[in-house]
Amino acid sequence: MPRAGLDPAVITAAAAGLADEVGPANVTMGLVAERLGVRAPSLYKHIAGQADLNRRIAVLVVTEMGDALRDALQGRAGRDALEAAARTLRAYVVEHPGRYASTLPLNPEGPDDPVAVAGGRVLDSLAAVLSGYDIDPADTVHAMRLLRSLFHGFAAIEAAGGFEMDTDVDRSFDWMIDFIDRGLRK
Repeated sequence: MPRAGLDPAVITAAAAGLADEVGPANVTMGLVAERLGVRAPSLYKHIAGQADLNRRIAVLVVTEMGDALRDALQGRAGRDALEAAARTLRAYVVEHPGRYASTLPLNPEGPDDPVAVAGGRVLDSLAAVLSGYDIDPADTVHAMRLLRSLFHGFAAIEAAGGFEMDTDVDRSFDWMIDFIDRGLRK
């Protein structure tokens, strides 16, 4: 019989928290069980195994990012939307570097895969940002990849402590947003 209070959502949340603390590669079923005060076999009544847990963490993360973007973009367009999206993703990655890193090696297994569904919400938000600019529809995917790459790169480097120069990181971030905005305006 499954333990009361233990379900896939509780297990996934605990694992995501651990990913932030110890890195996603170090999150094991045993460590999650220890965190939850149960024995590892208890988890297998709710989670199929390590691969299933990793996918669930990724779905949680992409869902959280999609929700955060949706909320941040409400009523915004153009540069305001660009800045809101950039700041939202930066804050998420810096606050949750381990759980964010858990999303990088995963690829959806089809359009109905929960990773694809959650990822679609993030892409929809990026498309909404771009709708405030005069971009040729044939270039939309390129522009979304640009945004994702720049936002991801900046935030991942910052989360890893990689910005060691004397210049203020926030000023560099603002400069990046201005640069992207100018480029998108052509």
